[in-house]
Amino acid sequence: MMNGCVVILLVVILQYSSATELTFELPDSAKECFYEEIKKNTSCTLEFQVVTGGQYDVDIALEDPRGNVLYKQIKMQFDSHTFVAEMFGIYKVCFSNEFSTFSHKLVYMDFQVGDEQPLPGMGEHATVLTQLEASAQDIHKSLNTILDYQTHHRLREAQGRKRAEDLNERVLWWSIMETLAVITIAFGQVFVLKNFFTEKKPLTQFR
Repeated sequence: MMNGCVVILLVVILQYSSATELTFELPDSAKECFYEEIKKNTSCTLEFQVVTGGQYDVDIALEDPRGNVLYKQIKMQFDSHTFVAEMFGIYKVCFSNEFSTFSHKLVYMDFQVGDEQPLPGMGEHATVLTQLEASAQDIHKSLNTILDYQTHHRLREAQGRKRAEDLNERVLWWSIMETLAVITIAFGQVFVLKNFFTEKKPLTQFR
């Protein structure tokens, strides 16, 4: 724990591309930070989306090893930011839900560091690629694109399902309240009409 933040240290040992892709819960009035060690002149892409909770928004800030803010957004539902690391060190990205006092959030984050790792044997190919190798490389790129689309569709499906469940719950409670109101009004009307048609006996005077 550091300054009330949940800290996850992600150390990149290999020179190949690394990607941190996760979905985590962000409680109300809470802040969570993630740390990534990045080498100089490395291209990185940070992408996030609030899946469920409240107004589907969150605060986000990205800082370099010196504490300089590279990217900051307030109450964003989703966004993507690409940058090139100007120095070697540990970069910090923080998600904040401190402005909300009762809404838990479910947040998806994808932090890509470095270029995508090529297929085995393709990185240092001395000659021109054969037709089979070129086809394999194209299929590899297409599969990665499909995986990205599937991830986004799963997130949208989860978000839509959560909204539908919330709407269904509101409709259910509204229907219950309307039913109770109708029953109460019906009993009230019966009681009033009964009093109208009830014969009232005159008071007997005793002498």
